[in-house]
Amino acid sequence: MPKLSIIIPCKNEEEQLPKLLASIKRQTFTDYEIIVADAHSKDRTREIAESFGARVVEGGMPGPGRNKGALQAQGTHLLFLDADVTLLSDRYLEDVLKEFEEKRADVATCPIIPQSDKYLDHVFHGFYNAFIKLTESIRPHAPGMCILTKRHMHEGVQGFDEEVVFAEDMEYVQRAVKRGNRFKVLRSQPISASVRRFDKDGRWGIAIKYVYGELRMIVKGPFRKQPFRYDMGGTEKKDKHDS
Repeated sequence: MPKLSIIIPCKNEEEQLPKLLASIKRQTFTDYEIIVADAHSKDRTREIAESFGARVVEGGMPGPGRNKGALQAQGTHLLFLDADVTLLSDRYLEDVLKEFEEKRADVATCPIIPQSDKYLDHVFHGFYNAFIKLTESIRPHAPGMCILTKRHMHEGVQGFDEEVVFAEDMEYVQRAVKRGNRFKVLRSQPISASVRRFDKDGRWGIAIKYVYGELRMIVKGPFRKQPFRYDMGGTEKKDKHDS
């Protein structure tokens, strides 16, 4: 039985997934399994996942996909990652697990470094990293691209609420804390994240969505109806006969 189960919800991620899986394979910590929860990809996502030794299970939208992956997990700890992140350091898993245990955390996240040369992207992410550290003990925030948790905690809160369709990751960690679990922002290692959604929706558009989402959740609670259009994963490859 591995200590860590790495769970990755995916859809049409043949371009991004190999980068993440390669960075996982370079890790000094090796007591893990990889579970890819695939949401009916039409590209080579499944084939690529299996070529790296990952176990592929049926997925869905991010929240349900994470839950389905967790149901198949054997590890005592679960690490939820998005397909478009990479582990910058070969010691990422070793260091974050050590810090997680030292801080006696039940659920945690880490700072984000954008995969971008644009100054504004680093400003946005720097502000976000400062914000999640500042609110760590007041109102926890964790992006679904990187959430580390104990499996028994995940099961104890009954996983991600699959009726929450926006900011389900924030709702998850906040519900966990309300039930007496300890949340921490881990400082030892950041994670590297794609800015493709910034490119698609615009920097200020994303910022407005985050601010609106935060205020809306404070006032009215979780989103159970999608407030914005959301397309999961990478670009779907069209069949030649469809063009």
